[in-house]
Amino acid sequence: MGYTALVSLVVALGGFLMGFDSAVISGVVDPIRDRFEMTPGEVGTAVAILTLGAAIAMGIAGPLADRFGRKPVLMVTAALFSLSAVWSALAGSYDELVLARFIGGFGVGGALIIAPMYIAEIAPPEKRGRLVSFNQLNIVLGFSAAFFSNYFLEKYFQGRTDDVTDIAWRWMLGVESIPAILYLGMLATVPRSPRWLAMRGRFDEARVVLARVSSEEEADTALAEVRKNFADSADSAGARELLHKRMRRVMVIGLGLGFFQQITGINEVFYYSTTIFSLTGVGRDAALAQAILVGIVNVVFTIVAMRLIDTKGRKPLLLVGTAMMTVALFTNAYAFRSATYSLDADKVATVTAEMEDPGARAVAALTDQTYDDQAAFLAALDEAAEANDGVEVVASVRAELPKTALQINGLLVLIAILTYIAAFAISLGPVMWAMFSEIFPARLRGAAISAAGFFNSAVSFLVQKLFPVGLASIGPEGVFAVFGCFAALAFLFSLFVVPETKGRSLEEIEAELIRG
Repeated sequence: MGYTALVSLVVALGGFLMGFDSAVISGVVDPIRDRFEMTPGEVGTAVAILTLGAAIAMGIAGPLADRFGRKPVLMVTAALFSLSAVWSALAGSYDELVLARFIGGFGVGGALIIAPMYIAEIAPPEKRGRLVSFNQLNIVLGFSAAFFSNYFLEKYFQGRTDDVTDIAWRWMLGVESIPAILYLGMLATVPRSPRWLAMRGRFDEARVVLARVSSEEEADTALAEVRKNFADSADSAGARELLHKRMRRVMVIGLGLGFFQQITGINEVFYYSTTIFSLTGVGRDAALAQAILVGIVNVVFTIVAMRLIDTKGRKPLLLVGTAMMTVALFTNAYAFRSATYSLDADKVATVTAEMEDPGARAVAALTDQTYDDQAAFLAALDEAAEANDGVEVVASVRAELPKTALQINGLLVLIAILTYIAAFAISLGPVMWAMFSEIFPARLRGAAISAAGFFNSAVSFLVQKLFPVGLASIGPEGVFAVFGCFAALAFLFSLFVVPETKGRSLEEIEAELIRG
């Protein structure tokens, strides 16, 4: 068991890189927006392009892993992480940055689906949930490491350079190359997946690996079960079988979990955490520090999930977690809905210090006025801009001015966000990947996980792309209310559709969900 855990930890380090690559952007959004003079739409693209690359990679990584093996594909992902990190740090233009992050997305997509697949294929049934969750644990450790790295790099360069924001963000993006290179070297030491070896007819090699991760007797039993399963499914039509009616149930489960994991807004909270906390009126340093809390809570409750997933089961964790997520998201919507928007004289003076006179008069017209929501505040701003012929001047501050004017219970927002993170970390976070690695039949596992992973990343990309636009149009209260509605639907989906898979071999699960 010790060797199996060690191999699982090494493979799961791809999750660490994925988490780091995804979360590091939270501390980089504001500096790169200023450095490359981005519009809200371009900010959304720079953030979401990583997920677009991941979605494409998920569409091809599974079939490639079925053809060439899990290990070689993972080694390619490690190389892509290294390339993306270095190129992102050296980017001299917006287009370069987007392209570098797009390449990094291929590493993210490959690691996301191949690492849990490999671990599931090497792990014993009674420990599979926990070992597969190593991948999720590494993802959240990567998230947390990115938050810490962003905070301390920003602090380090303060006082050492006059252009701290332009220097720090490059180091934030580039430091990932160090663990990526280490990961590439460590992958060379792990064996091939025994089930992949068996699928290619290399049964003697498969038995050697199985005996090393279990015992001689258990290896013979497992190999016999794998042989029988392949014989029973010998008439498989390949990836086309995903459309067969006998695959309908598992595809609904897989696609449903993939949809709800992202439509409930988890990556928006991670990627835009600094932006969200800045909305509550705290400064950039405080927002970066609060993002560290997000990472810590994520790690702690992922560990809790790892201890429970093989004892309490997958479904109970989903039900408890999605219920908590629903409450937390609606609490956040309430906090922002109860907020007001107003500008006192000091804030007006700061905002208008470098504005041309027509725009400055328009903003000054709102001094000491209180508005119940962002829409009313912006409507008043637009009206004042038209009255003072300052529409073009005001346009330059329109997107950021609501942040300055917002008056909100910041503590309630922080508690709601941390509750949401904790709930996700014990449910949709680890459970989705565990079930992805379990419910699909062996001969179709690569193609099926690729399809479900592609769908998961496509939903994530769309939500990330639209998030800044949603903040600007319906406000944070509307965005969190939408996420809350989807979390409630995720609870119902978990209750009525998702089966329990704990403690059963991959072949037993396949027999029930496919052939049963």
